Amino acid sequence: MTLVLVFIFSLNIYSQSDFNSKDYAVAYNDLQNNTYEKDSTANALVIYEYGNSYVEQQDFELKTEIKRKIKILNKEGFNKANMTIYLYNNGSTKETVKNIIATTYNLVDNKISTTKLDKSNIFEDKYDENRTLIKFTLPNIKEGSVITYSYTLSSPFMFNYKGWSFQEDVPKLYSEYNTSIPGNWHYNIKLVGGKKLSTNESVLKNNCLDGGRGAYADCTVSIYAMENIPAFIEEDYMTTKNDYLARIEYELNTFQGFDGTVKPYAKTWETVDKELKTDQNIGRQLIKSVDTDVLLSSNILEETDTLKKAKLIYSFIQENYTWNEEYQIFKDVSVKDLIKNKSGNVSSINILLHNLLQDSGIDVNPVLLSTRNNGLATKIFPVISEFNYLIVKTTINNKTYLLDATDKYLSFGEIPFRCLTEYARVLDFKNGSDWMDIELDNTSTVQYRVDLNLDDKQHISGSLLAKKTGYHALNSRKDYYPNKEAYIKKIHDKNPYKEISNHQVLSEGETSSDFIESYDVEYESTESGDNIYLNPFLIKFFNENPFKLQERTYPIDFGYKDSYFYALKLNFSDAYTILEKPKDLVLSIPNNKGQLFFSSVAIGNSIMISFKINFKEAIYQPEYYPYLKEFMSKIVDIQTNSLILIKKK
Repeated sequence: MTLVLVFIFSLNIYSQSDFNSKDYAVAYNDLQNNTYEKDSTANALVIYEYGNSYVEQQDFELKTEIKRKIKILNKEGFNKANMTIYLYNNGSTKETVKNIIATTYNLVDNKISTTKLDKSNIFEDKYDENRTLIKFTLPNIKEGSVITYSYTLSSPFMFNYKGWSFQEDVPKLYSEYNTSIPGNWHYNIKLVGGKKLSTNESVLKNNCLDGGRGAYADCTVSIYAMENIPAFIEEDYMTTKNDYLARIEYELNTFQGFDGTVKPYAKTWETVDKELKTDQNIGRQLIKSVDTDVLLSSNILEETDTLKKAKLIYSFIQENYTWNEEYQIFKDVSVKDLIKNKSGNVSSINILLHNLLQDSGIDVNPVLLSTRNNGLATKIFPVISEFNYLIVKTTINNKTYLLDATDKYLSFGEIPFRCLTEYARVLDFKNGSDWMDIELDNTSTVQYRVDLNLDDKQHISGSLLAKKTGYHALNSRKDYYPNKEAYIKKIHDKNPYKEISNHQVLSEGETSSDFIESYDVEYESTESGDNIYLNPFLIKFFNENPFKLQERTYPIDFGYKDSYFYALKLNFSDAYTILEKPKDLVLSIPNNKGQLFFSSVAIGNSIMISFKINFKEAIYQPEYYPYLKEFMSKIVDIQTNSLILIKKK
């Protein structure tokens, strides 16, 4: 009898915790349950959403029906009751919305209570000359409310078939998108975000659209759905979220009229190359003649070593022309104006670099890319508007270098961190453009070597030597050279209880491939009676764990492979003895993707600490997230909580 009762009770609990994600209707359980077990941090939950896009026979406009059912889990989720619908217009031709119906559901005395949106609370706001906003807020929102809303969009712009976002900043239980596309319109369809569809079905429906005079079009009718979609929460070490949000996008390829005429919309790379070759901002600037005899000094012109000459030309651009912080690559590009004004946008500076290298007989090509915060460019078909940056590729002595002269602290062969995307498009108007992977051969490193002495008065003094390479060195150069005093002050501010003196930078200069510095340090130990406590880490690589999510659904993109090394040697006299030292630890990321090595060795009157971290990949896939999270947690713990306990005899 007891077993039966327990079983019935557990079934009741289970049914109470289950949301109705099968349809738009609000069920009692939708209101009764106020938690989402799979994501305890969620403020709201999309229980069900449905979209349906099709061409209306009467007016040949694209209709899109929207239905959504959302659970408000707490006060932080109240913003999900604020709705904004964007309508596009092109002069007299415009999108419209109708049949807006919105309702708030609450439980009152265990009964379902409804509050409907009053039409007078729907507002129209002109955003700009091409966009109008329709806004409304659902009434009577409380913690635990369920809201539903539906509407129908009507658009005359068939070139812009409505895409669908399966993922947003709150989790979703079920998201479905239905489409009916007449055969007159041929679209390139792209599924973004790498998530799998739970439903992906397409059938052909005959004679779905009547074109008049006996002409008909068949339609491809499709259903796309995803289930149990996690929220997308932005975190460190990622490119733009648009690279990873699960969604479907459409780009019109061709339109075929009922009379048989075909109008192309999408382009091939062959046609794009032809257009760029004659474009006044790209092709025409790439063939601009530059008077090198006037522009370049004699030591550059007379240099016979190809690599040395390329480096001299690169340095000349860095030192004489200033980037105006504009990314424009298809607008206001002028080599002539750059030479005159000494300032210009990305394309102007790097095209001048390209032209000077080319005029010097050096193999060179312009390269288009999309920066990290702009998102990956589409590879399936050319979308030239997705590119926002131009760099230069040169090959010298069978070695390839990527160059960007917009930053005077870059060394030859480095490109800015913003350019560390996965791939780029190399332009070649003779042989045709092609994709290239952006892969860095070298690992960026940070090394600290600390030598300290503990005297009989419990005073600690010594020196620190730091060496950085790659992007770690670049960041330090950009911090140090513009304001050396501020850089040194920052070191003092990070060590308020230590005396820092005799700071020196030992590397060659602003574009050196490394950054080497040293300084002396003095401070008093922390003591408790005869015991001295010492944290061996004067420098911390990571102050906190940057990975805090329960689950991460997108790659961890560091941009480059890097490694960290910290070595400390502490010397002391016979007046002291070591009571306790940190425990050794070795930890690896699966598949040898990274290692952590920490050891402490006491020999005679010295103790040596060695701490090494290797990240062997620039990009880790989401399945590595829990391992990286634990890995980083151990790093922070070692740096924060490691102690050497020394006793005075």
